[in-house]
Amino acid sequence: MRYSLVFVPIFLIISCYPQQKSHNFSSVMVEDVFQDSVSIRAIEFLDDNTLAFAGSNGVFGTVNLKTNAVRSNTQKYDSITPSFRAVAHTSTDFFMLSIANPALLYKTGNSGQMELVYKEEDESVFYDSMKFWNDLEGIAIGDTMDGCLSIIITRDGGKSWKKLPCSQLPKSAEGEGAFAASNTNIAIVEDKVWIGTTAGNVYFSGDKGKTWKVVSSPIVQDKPTEGIYSIDFYDENLGFAIGGDYTNPESNSKNKIITRNGGETWNLIADVQEPDYRSCVQFVPNSGGDDLVAVGFQGISYSNDGGRSWKKLSREDFYTLRFLNDSIAYAAGKNRIAKMTLK
Repeated sequence: MRYSLVFVPIFLIISCYPQQKSHNFSSVMVEDVFQDSVSIRAIEFLDDNTLAFAGSNGVFGTVNLKTNAVRSNTQKYDSITPSFRAVAHTSTDFFMLSIANPALLYKTGNSGQMELVYKEEDESVFYDSMKFWNDLEGIAIGDTMDGCLSIIITRDGGKSWKKLPCSQLPKSAEGEGAFAASNTNIAIVEDKVWIGTTAGNVYFSGDKGKTWKVVSSPIVQDKPTEGIYSIDFYDENLGFAIGGDYTNPESNSKNKIITRNGGETWNLIADVQEPDYRSCVQFVPNSGGDDLVAVGFQGISYSNDGGRSWKKLSREDFYTLRFLNDSIAYAAGKNRIAKMTLK
């Protein structure tokens, strides 16, 4: 009886924790919430009610998820209309980073206008992705310059950014960079960060960008248009990356890789199987790492077994997506943002 009395409350406590397992989705409903003549590759939830975005032609804005009301604006710099493919946020500010020369990084300002907090001018400059560890520390990454990846870091909430010198970074492969395709070249879990590159490498830092190492992967990387397009981690151990070749989008050879040891090693998975080229992959929340969704201009694909097998849920084309919860995501692409409901 003594053991029974002890066992019952422990059982009750354990049973109160939500069980994480595959949701076994079989379909997706897609509903457009924003349409305009703008290419959108970067979206971010500011909170449960607001989705922020930035795209081509200097266009940026927010979508009210309750009403689908859209507020948009256009950012210019002198005579330049920048194109944005990287966004991020803290609990107080929204950030957007342009591609090409000059690199322009903006944050929300006190006057209600976006404030320029970082500028870099060079013929080779090209930034691809941006993310924050917390409200003070964030990172943005770009293509190789002077023999190493371009990495800028903030430690003061995005008010100022400093570029890491090549002496603090691994030497990069010739022409190595990242694809500015979905703002998902960077994955962060606690203090850790992983970066997927065009050369099929994964750069890793376990101390918020202070020290770095690089690991090669078996993903296809023979041409400049091949490599890792998107990387995501479910926890500090389980990670998944996807890509391929956007100029040969029907190829599904060596375009999906997985790690179960925090990125120390990567292995091919579902090789020569669905899906083919995709520009973004994300783990479904509360799925125990079993569920993944990948999007690209070839369609929407879903796995319920950790990426071992996939099925195409829709031919709807998008560049990027983010999950609001474990059944609703928002996706963006050419001329639109849409709500995706998985069932």
